Amino acid sequence: MASESEAFRDWIAVCDNGNACFAYGPGREGFGWIRVAVEPGPDARPEVAAGYWPDQAEKTRAFALTIDGTNYPMTLAANEPVAAEMPAARALEAVRALANGRTARIGPEHELSLSGAAAALLWIDERQGRVNTVTALRRPGSRPASSVPGAPPLPVVTPAQAVSQAGFGDQNQVLPAALETVPAVAECRSETSEHWIGKEVMSARLNATTELWAVPCFAGAYNMGHDWYITGPGGRAPRPARLASTSDAPTAGTINGGYSPETRTITAFAKGRGVGDCGTASTWTWTGREFTLTSESEMRECWGVPADYWPTTWRTR
Repeated sequence: MASESEAFRDWIAVCDNGNACFAYGPGREGFGWIRVAVEPGPDARPEVAAGYWPDQAEKTRAFALTIDGTNYPMTLAANEPVAAEMPAARALEAVRALANGRTARIGPEHELSLSGAAAALLWIDERQGRVNTVTALRRPGSRPASSVPGAPPLPVVTPAQAVSQAGFGDQNQVLPAALETVPAVAECRSETSEHWIGKEVMSARLNATTELWAVPCFAGAYNMGHDWYITGPGGRAPRPARLASTSDAPTAGTINGGYSPETRTITAFAKGRGVGDCGTASTWTWTGREFTLTSESEMRECWGVPADYWPTTWRTR
């Protein structure tokens, strides 16, 4: 199953390849957010989280989600920005109230937009097979929960065996001469030669005859770019890594990337803006032959949503 996303007026909805789904609504005038998340399958129940950027006095203040005058108390989960979660016992009630509501706010005064909420929640019901069941978010009915399809199987990814990293790492690495002659590498080196990022070469041993090298290519205010190459010993016979995503063609580049030899993974966190409330977080695992996408989350709207509450777009096991 492919991941999919849709926009419904002010709201967005996302379902990943495992059919876990998420709906998000913004605060009016760009202040605050709300998230509804629900796993696939007959036993799943929605989870509700909401948040906003606080002033100093609000950082430790519990708050409620208020829908058409009814309060749904929430428990603080983080302070900057404020994020809170709703007890499970009232979450489905609150979600259905959102779908039919006229007004909503979080905290004492932060109004939320409900324009598109009903359509986003119905889209999730349709994707997960919940319409007219007792588990439906938007359009409940009498059909039992047992009629909801189960979760599709997730792809299985097995990491390669760990190997010694003696002589490799992300400090004081010298790029091999065989890599320096690659035209794309030479271009990156020319653009970063006078910049501190030019020294940010990373390397790792993938197995007895295979190495991994990261070439610094650019740096901005809050993002740093590297291109990754898989090579033979000493950087010989280099080929660009193939790092897939759910939304773009595979590339050799990462933003704010790094390699962990303990987990055999490249990770990246591309920020949409400096506070890191939007962008893409990705992980690729070395299987012994290639790097395979093993997790991805992406928040396209800069609404103040912390990365822990972004929608997943790809999962594996």
